[in-house]
Amino acid sequence: MANVTIELPDEVYEALRRSPSEVQKDLRLAAAIRWYSQGLISQERAAMAAGMDRTDFLMALAREKVDALHVDLDQLAREIAGE
Repeated sequence: MANVTIELPDEVYEALRRSPSEVQKDLRLAAAIRWYSQGLISQERAAMAAGMDRTDFLMALAREKVDALHVDLDQLAREIAGE
């Protein structure tokens, strides 16, 4: 597993009232949600990136009001039409 290091000023942790480990978890989840919502990775990979199981990731999506399913309406219409 590769590591990514992000340096943040101490003031960020103070403003958020969160420890570095809590901020790390928040950042992992935020990145996973963004990548998933952009269609770059699957739910399973996003859950792994966030460091959680798929059920917990789906619950996090719901808390953040992010659609859990991605539907391309044009592709769906073609499939319904039998193309």
